[in-house]
Amino acid sequence: MPQFPSLSEAEMRQRLELPSGKIRLVIDTDAYNEIDDQYAIAWALLSQDVLEIEGVLAEPYSHQHHRGPLTQAYDALKADPDADLSEYLRRYQRSVRNMIVSGINPHELVFHNSAEGMELSYQEILKVYDLLDEDSTGKAFRGSPGYLKSLDAPLRTPAAEFIIERAMADDERPLYIAAIGCVTNIASAILMEPEIIRRIVVLWTSSYPSHVRLSNVPSLNLVQDPLASRLLFDCGVPHVYLPGYYIGEQLKISLPDMEEWVRGKGKIGDYLYHLYTHNPIYPMRGITDHFGRTWVIWDLINFAWLLNPEWVPSHLVHAPILTQDLFYEQDNNRHLMREAYGIDRDAIFRDFFTKLEKAL
Repeated sequence: MPQFPSLSEAEMRQRLELPSGKIRLVIDTDAYNEIDDQYAIAWALLSQDVLEIEGVLAEPYSHQHHRGPLTQAYDALKADPDADLSEYLRRYQRSVRNMIVSGINPHELVFHNSAEGMELSYQEILKVYDLLDEDSTGKAFRGSPGYLKSLDAPLRTPAAEFIIERAMADDERPLYIAAIGCVTNIASAILMEPEIIRRIVVLWTSSYPSHVRLSNVPSLNLVQDPLASRLLFDCGVPHVYLPGYYIGEQLKISLPDMEEWVRGKGKIGDYLYHLYTHNPIYPMRGITDHFGRTWVIWDLINFAWLLNPEWVPSHLVHAPILTQDLFYEQDNNRHLMREAYGIDRDAIFRDFFTKLEKAL
């Protein structure tokens, strides 16, 4: 493990205090991954009375690790609906049965690689800025085309260099980084310039609460880059951990909500409605309708905590160890982090809907 600056407990507690006043912010996003990032970026851009957005960075993402098991399970169940799948393939069984009923063939689906995912995300950042008539000049940056392979080989990209430059630009106010995807860009920046640990606070949404004894493999944000994820918990950077499962997943919205409160609210509202009704994740789940369904807009949680910490109650805990097999282990001798344990879904969406309406 490289040597990193070590904050005292008092310094860490001070850095992890609830935010107030104008907040310096960088957003690190896999914006084309599904639909929640665009909602989150739009909400942030509509909240610039509080959020001083210094840049939006594109993260890599890929669903290619689902291609193999999806197609294997599909082939087995297509040939024999009663086939006995392995424990690994059984987690895909429900999606595959939906695919078969819906006439979706996973062999025909497009699974972008990480470099394609990053570039698509970069272009999506520009699109959200444009739909809100915001100038993205000097604000949007490409990130890593791949994932961290070694702590000795950080990925030097415009995004990582921008994090370092902005972190070191102000020694009075910390730079908050809202990570709503994998943390490759942030990990690379820390490895390139460890001193930024004293200047930043990383907000990250992923996986289960740190006390839960379940595998974190289902979390896309965590599993894509395990080395970067592990570094975030190990390096001592001030970290606000916002679990997706149980906490962020309460941020569900229905098609009637979209029709009433989002559609028709300017160019951005119509685009967010389009995304909801053309969700790129649906084919991988075999979903073809909206009847009785909701969808999770996970990434709003980062900005909810910044805008009003009471919407996302949190407390200080000891940073867990993320094991090689991606479980959390507790160690009360480790440094502190802040972790969310609840969420006010209604207050968050009321603020989001209100700002869409006011932006007309």
